[in-house]
Amino acid sequence: MDSETLEPDPAAAALPMRGEFSGDARVRYALVLTESELTVQNLGTGRRKSGAVTVLDLQDCIGCRAYGAEDGAEDGADTSAGFAVYFYPVKRRWAGLSSAPGRRRVERRFRVAVSPDPRTNLEEAQRWAGAIRQGSFRRSGGVCAEVRRPRRFLVLINPQSGKGQAQALFNTHVQHMLQEADITYTLQITERQNHARELVREADLSQWDAVVIMSGDGLLFEVVNGLMEREDWEKAIQMPLGVLPGGSGNALAASIHYYSGSQSVSGEELLVSCGFMLCKGLVSHMDLTSVCMASSPRLFSFLSLAWGFVADVDIESEKYRHVGAARFTMGTLVRLASLRVYKGKLAYLPAEESQSTPSQAQSTVSFTDGSNSSSVHSHMSRNLNCQNHLLHNSCNSNNAHKPNWTGESPVTTRGPTDSLLVPLDQPVPAHWTVVKEEDFVLVMAVYQSHLAEDLIAAPASRLKDGIIHLIYVKAGISRRALLRLFLAMEKGAHLSTNCPFVVYVKVRALRLEPFSPKGTITVDGEVVEYGPVQAQIYGSLARIIAG
Repeated sequence: MDSETLEPDPAAAALPMRGEFSGDARVRYALVLTESELTVQNLGTGRRKSGAVTVLDLQDCIGCRAYGAEDGAEDGADTSAGFAVYFYPVKRRWAGLSSAPGRRRVERRFRVAVSPDPRTNLEEAQRWAGAIRQGSFRRSGGVCAEVRRPRRFLVLINPQSGKGQAQALFNTHVQHMLQEADITYTLQITERQNHARELVREADLSQWDAVVIMSGDGLLFEVVNGLMEREDWEKAIQMPLGVLPGGSGNALAASIHYYSGSQSVSGEELLVSCGFMLCKGLVSHMDLTSVCMASSPRLFSFLSLAWGFVADVDIESEKYRHVGAARFTMGTLVRLASLRVYKGKLAYLPAEESQSTPSQAQSTVSFTDGSNSSSVHSHMSRNLNCQNHLLHNSCNSNNAHKPNWTGESPVTTRGPTDSLLVPLDQPVPAHWTVVKEEDFVLVMAVYQSHLAEDLIAAPASRLKDGIIHLIYVKAGISRRALLRLFLAMEKGAHLSTNCPFVVYVKVRALRLEPFSPKGTITVDGEVVEYGPVQAQIYGSLARIIAG
C-alpha cells in the first residue's frame, strides 16, 4: 500500500531521443522525445512531403505499449515491431454554438523496422515505450511519488447508483483506459448496502495497491468507514483511494477535478477526467472528519455534515434519482415551495483560535509526500493516544459495542482520539464560539469544494487544508434570496453575494444541537441519528488519487 519513488529507467537516460518510423498509410514520421514532450513531424510518404508538426505533452500520456510483429502482422515474414502511445489532452467538443472542454483520447502508433532482426526491432520499440512511460511519470520538480508499479486495483461498483448505469459507464469509458495504463484490477459489484464496508473491513488489503470506487459518494463513505473499523486502521486508511463518478452527486469526483485547475465539466466528461487521474496514479493526502452522535458509534466523513434545507433536499430528492444530477435541482424547488425553519444551537472552534490552542497539535495528522509510512503510523499512535481504540472516546465512551446506525452487527469504533471535543452531555469549551441565533434555514459543514457536480459550496477548500468550511443560513431569508444563493453556488459565487442571512466561517470543530423534534442530519449524504452531533477534522488522515 505504500507509495514508491520511481527509479529512473536506464533506457530513458539519454534524452532527447530521435528516430524515424512509419505510421498509418505508410506515412513516415520523425520523432523527438524530451523529458516533457513527444514531437511528431509528418515526413510524408516518400513522393509527397509534409512538414506538419504535432507536439504531445507527456503529462497527458497514460501509457505506452511495445509489440512485436506477431501482435498484428498478417504476413509471418514481417520482422518489424511497433509501439502505441495513449494520450488524453484537453480539447473542446463543439455542439451547436457551445463547446465543452474535456479530455479526448489520442492514440498514435509507430512501426519500427530498423533491422531485419525482429528481436532488434522489438528491443528498439521497447526502448521508446519505456522512455515515453518514464517521461509520463515526471512533473515539475522531478520524479514524483505515486501508486507503486505494477499497479493492482480493487474496483468497487455500485450498479444501483445514479441512473443505474455505473457498470456500463465503467465498461465504456474506464476499462480500456486501465488497460492502456497497464493497470490490472479486480472488479467487485456490490450487492447490498454496506457490502463494500464489510469487504474492506475484512479483506487482505495487501492484494491491491489502491481501492477504486465507481459510484456516487455513498460507496466511498462505506469504504472509508470500513477501513477505519479495522484493527490495523492506521495502516489501512493509508490505502490510496480512487473515485470514479457513477452516481447522481459525485461531489468528491467534482472536487478533485476542480482542484486540478481544469474547467468545470460534468457527466461523462468528468468520468474521463477522473479516469485519467486514476491512470496517472498521483497520490495526495485528504482530510477526514470525525463525527460523533449521542448513541451511535462515531463515523468518519470525507465530504460534509448537513442539517436543515440541504439535508432535506439530499434525502427527499432520492425519489428523483432516475434523472441523475438534476434530482438536486428538482428537490431544491420542491423544498423552496414549503420553506422550513429549524431551531437549534450551534457552536464551533474557529480555525484561528484552534491554532493557538495547545491541543490543536493533536487534532491534525500531517504526512509528508514520500515519507516512511511505518514511522508516521507510530508517531500518530503516540500523539493521538489511540492504543485503547476509543474505549475512552470523548464523544461517547460507551458506544463502542452498541449497534451502529445502519443496523449491522456491532463493530468496534476505532481511530484517533478527538482531543478537541468534550462529551456531548457537557458544555462546549469556553474558548469556542456559540452562535446566538437559534433559528436556521440550513447548516452545512463541508470539507471539499463541491456538494454535487454543479454545486461549489466551498470554493476555497482543498483536499488537505485541515479546515471545516462552516456555512449557515439564518431564518428570515426569503425564498427568492435563497434561490439566488443556490444559483450562485453553481459558480461558487454565493459567498460573495453579501446576503446578511448567510454566515461563513472556517473552523476545526463544531457542535450542533437540534431543538426541533423532527429533522434530518446527513453525513456525506447519508442519514444519521437525529440529535446532538459534533465533529472535528483530521488533516491528511487519508490518501486519494488526484491530479
